[in-house]
Amino acid sequence: MNEILAIVYKELLSEFRTRYSFSTILLFIFTTISMIAIAYSSERISMETSAGLLWIVLFFTSMIGLSKTFITEEERGTAFLLQIIANSHSIYFGKLIFNILTSLFINFFALTFFFLFLNTQIVKSINLLLITISISSLAIATATTVISAIIAKANSKNALFPVLAFPILLPIIKIGIDLTISSFMGSPVSNNLGDIQMIVAYTGLLATVSYLLFDFIWKD
Repeated sequence: MNEILAIVYKELLSEFRTRYSFSTILLFIFTTISMIAIAYSSERISMETSAGLLWIVLFFTSMIGLSKTFITEEERGTAFLLQIIANSHSIYFGKLIFNILTSLFINFFALTFFFLFLNTQIVKSINLLLITISISSLAIATATTVISAIIAKANSKNALFPVLAFPILLPIIKIGIDLTISSFMGSPVSNNLGDIQMIVAYTGLLATVSYLLFDFIWKD
């Protein structure tokens, strides 16, 4: 546990020391939503379009914000040192916790900007939308953590990351869009427990597989 917390602290300290990644992410969110707002300035966006646009923003924001978890270790030349001072499972969980915190922050920031700047639907079931974004952020962070470890030593890292992430995250995106539409319609949380449990189960499966394979991925 001490190793895990130390790695989380290292990631937070490194991020707030430079603030480069967060600044880039926030600028991307602002730019993307501003362009959508300009394109739809003269009309009200339908429920289906609103949900689709929101998840496009969330997906590409995550691709920018969560891709550097292990890539930065290779770029800075600190990956070997990290292997020496901590075991692989501590590294995995430390990076995963940092990615979860980052994913929650950037996704809720994007969600806030989305509804502030766009003439979109009124959310009739706020609880459902908040639960959807929260568990989806957890799922996205779980998937992107291990993908970042896989591509860390590849030559074209930035191009590979979204290509590998999209098919893995496609079930989450599909269910997330459906749940977002349901939140616009005012559907209660109890009517959508099946979809929510599906995201939770899929996240658990991703985390289990990542945990079992991470030692091989990280060292080889």
